[in-house]
Amino acid sequence: MPTSLVTGGAGFIGVHVGNQLIALGHRVVVLDDLSGGFRENVNPEATFVQGCITDAALVDSLFAEYAFDYVYHLAAYAAEGLSHFIRRFNYTNNVVGTMTIVNAAIKQRVKCFVFTSSIAVYGSVPPPMTEDMAPRPEDPYGIAKLAVEQDLHAAHRIFGLDFIIFRPHNVYGEFQNISDRYRNVIGIFMNQLMQGLPVTVFGDGHQKRAFSYIGDVAPIIARSVSVKEAYNQTFNIGSDHEHTVNELARAVMLAMGIKGEVRHLMPRPEVRDASSDHARLRNIFGHLSPTPLAQGLDRMAAWVKKRGAQETAKFAAIEVTDKLPAFWLEDP
Repeated sequence: MPTSLVTGGAGFIGVHVGNQLIALGHRVVVLDDLSGGFRENVNPEATFVQGCITDAALVDSLFAEYAFDYVYHLAAYAAEGLSHFIRRFNYTNNVVGTMTIVNAAIKQRVKCFVFTSSIAVYGSVPPPMTEDMAPRPEDPYGIAKLAVEQDLHAAHRIFGLDFIIFRPHNVYGEFQNISDRYRNVIGIFMNQLMQGLPVTVFGDGHQKRAFSYIGDVAPIIARSVSVKEAYNQTFNIGSDHEHTVNELARAVMLAMGIKGEVRHLMPRPEVRDASSDHARLRNIFGHLSPTPLAQGLDRMAAWVKKRGAQETAKFAAIEVTDKLPAFWLEDP
């Protein structure tokens, strides 16, 4: 039975990857500081450890105790827009913390290091984005993800650490944190509707994204270590179908059965249109049947309604307030 570490395993994607690994026969250890995840979401068959990836002593002790075969590194604070205003926090967690895990993986000689990056590494290159395009990230979050990707290539060259990099985009579904006002647009919309508030759209709402259902993403990430052809490669992963944010707002209202209003806010610094090509993923992992947006939203809405509306809080450690969107300063 292989033993796998899932960092961020109490968070949205991490919970689903952990569940898939258990179904595949892995012994799973979850490391999460619960800054964005929830203990109750972790599969009871997994071993849960509360702690931070920046704690080198804790990380080293876990690798020594469990002798991990595989590492699935999903721990990160994935707020692209907010990352401009929390640079130190962003790089400490998303780069320095990751290097703590990479160091331990090298010393333990893990068989494969699976890393969830982001299409934020591409920046404003014309869509659809392909893996052979030169990355040009435009926010600190994307810069951090690209730095880790480059480090994994270096670790492979010097130490032989095998890796698989996935670049997911706009993933949604059950177990997503809907109480974070800075990320997870679908969760934000659903939470606002349940609270009787307008859904908030930055700018004119014509910006396009391809929204990806978690059930199409997590299983591939989990089983990737058994696909040797995937080793030391980078893959875009997610939906092929673009929708404007305005279209998304209407679709979310339909899934929730709530006819709400749309409140347009001042535009924020962000890539206008973002979608990626998945030919490489299909070539290695086979035929994919993405879940239609309406079907995925219905599944998430059913889960969200059971969970109920959630209070949102301001990020407690904003480092730069100049040009911070005014909406993010409002009381919840």
